[in-house]
Amino acid sequence: MRLNKHIAETGYCSRREADRLIAEKRVSVNGRAAGIGTTVADGDEVLVDGQPLLARRAASATRKHVYIALNKPVGITCTTEREVGGNIVDFVDHQQRIFPVGRLDKDSEGLILLTSNGDIVNEILRAENRHEKEYLVAVNRPVTPEFLTGMARGVRLHGQMTKPCRATRIAKFGFRIVLTQGLNRQIRLMAAAFGYRVTQLRRVRIVNVKLGALKVGQWRNLTDLELRGLLPERTSW
Repeated sequence: MRLNKHIAETGYCSRREADRLIAEKRVSVNGRAAGIGTTVADGDEVLVDGQPLLARRAASATRKHVYIALNKPVGITCTTEREVGGNIVDFVDHQQRIFPVGRLDKDSEGLILLTSNGDIVNEILRAENRHEKEYLVAVNRPVTPEFLTGMARGVRLHGQMTKPCRATRIAKFGFRIVLTQGLNRQIRLMAAAFGYRVTQLRRVRIVNVKLGALKVGQWRNLTDLELRGLLPERTSW
């Protein structure tokens, strides 16, 4: 069996993602670095990043559903509508049916969660849970204390005031903002209310799940610790 198919059939990732791992020399078979087109047989030892693939499969098999973190590129649309070009489902190309948890604008990049467990999506997004989402934002004008104070206090959007948030300057033209709600294009519209235009927006954290070193376009499975941190009251996933 071709190696990429073998990896995909364990449920570790899609064939496309497996090809990327192989090309980056992160996969070995029987102690030797694998290449595109490598085949495997029963009994072969397959390692991903130095860890046995079968061990990873056994760990994930205890879960009923898939939970992943993606570093979404600009241009990908957070929709399950397959007829939409550049939709997030086709981009990830997971073998299970998955749903994005919330949204991230097509013009924005960074962390978004996806899962095959549609039952928990509303639990994670529920406003009263006040789940924090952290963003790094670049704008077209120097960031001033007055601007940050106004953003933190809240702005009237869609007929309602946005909830108070935290906003701090990180560069002459950049700031960090932590929200506990997710209105449509919220940060862009809030900034526009003060005469600013967002030139780049990246989400770097959702509750306890951090973007970290995940490269643009790549995804990974959430850890058990991350899952427990998202919804501590849940006893099973």
